[in-house]
Parts: sequence; structure tokens; C-alpha cells
Amino acid sequence: GWSTVFNTPFRRHKTRVHEGGISTPLVVSWPAAIAAHGELRSTAAHVIDIVPTLLEVCGAEQEQTRESEHPRPGHSLVPLFSRDATVEHKDIWWQHEGNRAFRRGDWKIVAAGDDAPWELYNIVQDRDESENLADAHPELVLELSQQWQNRLDSFRAQFVTE
Repeated sequence: GWSTVFNTPFRRHKTRVHEGGISTPLVVSWPAAIAAHGELRSTAAHVIDIVPTLLEVCGAEQEQTRESEHPRPGHSLVPLFSRDATVEHKDIWWQHEGNRAFRRGDWKIVAAGDDAPWELYNIVQDRDESENLADAHPELVLELSQQWQNRLDSFRAQFVTE
């Protein structure tokens, strides 16, 4: 009940990967280093960006994965501390409790469950995910869903041990 009201105008909440479940503000306070006090940023970021941000702030280098084939995901948010820059994510993907989503540029596919069909939204024009465009752009849904599966397979190969 109330969690849905608090997320208005976004769809879904908590464990879901619709905007209501993943759009969360990030508050950063560092008066000695951030001159832009009280300013807002609208750039999309992800929890995977926290470690690279902290490493940059500390002056440390980010180590590679076990096999040094792929860098760890995420980008430093430090540029956002001084201006409304963008964080260059080629794409962002989610999977949580069977819910899954993939965002590339203005487009986002999302499914509310393992067997749920993919929905498609232009997240810039329709941030509250009210107009499902999957039927109008089936080729884009197919392309993005294949990319989501590729990311999942790559992640499992790198980080999941049996």
C-alpha cells in the first residue's frame, strides 16, 4: 500500500526493477571537496559506481577481476561532484528475485518475473513507464533482451562459482 504511494509516479517498488524499485536518490556530502553545495544532479548511476568512486577519492587503482580479462563494472561519480556531467554507462542491467531489466541509452526493457514478457519504455520520454512500446518495437525488445542475457552470462562466467 504505502510504499506504492511513496513511489508516485513510478511503477512498482522495493524488489522490482521498474523505476519505482530502482530509482533512489543518492546524497553526497563532502564540504571540503565539493564546491557545488545543495545542487541536484539528474544523471543515472548505479550501485556498481560506488566502489570506483571511493577508489578515485582515495587515490587507489581498481584491480582487475580474477583473470584480468574484464574490468569490474561501474564508473566513478567524482565528475558529478563539480558539474552535471554524465556517467558513461554503455548499458545498465538488473536482475533481482526474478525481476530483470536492461537499459541502453533512452531505452529500457523490464520484466516483472522470470516468465513475464519484456516491456519496453523510452525512459527519457516516459520515466514513469506508463506506455509499453514492446508491441511497436519487437526488434528492439529482441536486441535488448539478447544483450541482457549476454550480460548475465558474462557475469556468471566471471563471478559465480559452483
